[in-house]
Amino acid sequence: MTSVPFDLDLLTELTETSGVPGYEDRVRDLVVREFEESVDRIRTDAMGNVVGTLEGESDYSVAVAAHMDEVGFMVRHIRGSEDEYGFVELDALGGWDARVLKAQRVTIHTDDEDIPAVIGSPPPHTLDEKQKEKTPEVEDVVVDPGLPYEELEERVSPGDLVTMAQTTERVGETITGKALDDRVCLFAMLEAARRLTDPHVTIHFCATVQEEVGLRGARTLGVDIDPDLALALDVTVANDIPGFDAGERVTELGDGTAIKLKDSSVITNPKLHGRLQSIADEEGIDYQLEILPAGGTDTAGFQQASGAKPVGAISVPTRYLHTVTETAHVDDIAATIDLLEAFLATEDGEFDYTL
Repeated sequence: MTSVPFDLDLLTELTETSGVPGYEDRVRDLVVREFEESVDRIRTDAMGNVVGTLEGESDYSVAVAAHMDEVGFMVRHIRGSEDEYGFVELDALGGWDARVLKAQRVTIHTDDEDIPAVIGSPPPHTLDEKQKEKTPEVEDVVVDPGLPYEELEERVSPGDLVTMAQTTERVGETITGKALDDRVCLFAMLEAARRLTDPHVTIHFCATVQEEVGLRGARTLGVDIDPDLALALDVTVANDIPGFDAGERVTELGDGTAIKLKDSSVITNPKLHGRLQSIADEEGIDYQLEILPAGGTDTAGFQQASGAKPVGAISVPTRYLHTVTETAHVDDIAATIDLLEAFLATEDGEFDYTL
């Protein structure tokens, strides 16, 4: 097994830290901490976005965006009766496939404490045929904290947050865990910011909020920053597993970083993604092209925010998205960092991206 060519401890800290849409506080603290040694100035806004700016030699500005939030839940109801155990019902924050939620460990985040809990899953031999065939829904999920109803009602309230409980591990040539979407790209952005010195243009490194519920942080920063060019970083589908034909895979682990051509929310600027490919070829960075049939990223948030401007995206191929076992290849993560660094180091504001 090869060594990891980047700071795995930081990536682990970012992925294991909890931060659902609108409540990215803990992740934001980590981002600010990392920016303090690598950028010229840091600011946050009323939504919770963080922008670390590296001043360049010209007025031309580039925004690089990766989102801090992970899919999670909000407590909507405490269920139970006196002298019985209590249970928690959830409202989803972001897109979930309820089939992956059964028998998972979770954490309930209150104002005062983190409470461990599990999502219940009745034994299959106790279910009738109708129950077995029912399609799971998030609304049917019940969280069991193992507490009497009276105590649970005192400690947990509607509006408290729930995240999946999972550690980040090295598994073969991959990294697996929760919230690689999008902390692996947040990590890549922080690493590129650390490596860059004296850029030609001003670079705004944007750690955005509420991407999983509609690209909301990126849309606001597109107006507030109004960059000349925007580049988003996010994970993308890698269905390179049994059961999928080659044309359905989108990307494959180990084949390099992914340069986005399109998804359902954006068609990237051809000159910009062409330049990304040229840089990758010149630098010997492995890459593949991403044509994603469904899904959107902060790329569209910036494109639609404040006038016509070139946008592009670099993606980390990832299996099992929106689960607790999201999986990315070590080499693809490294290639993403390398390509981002090389692109920003060579951007001088003189490239003509006009179509």
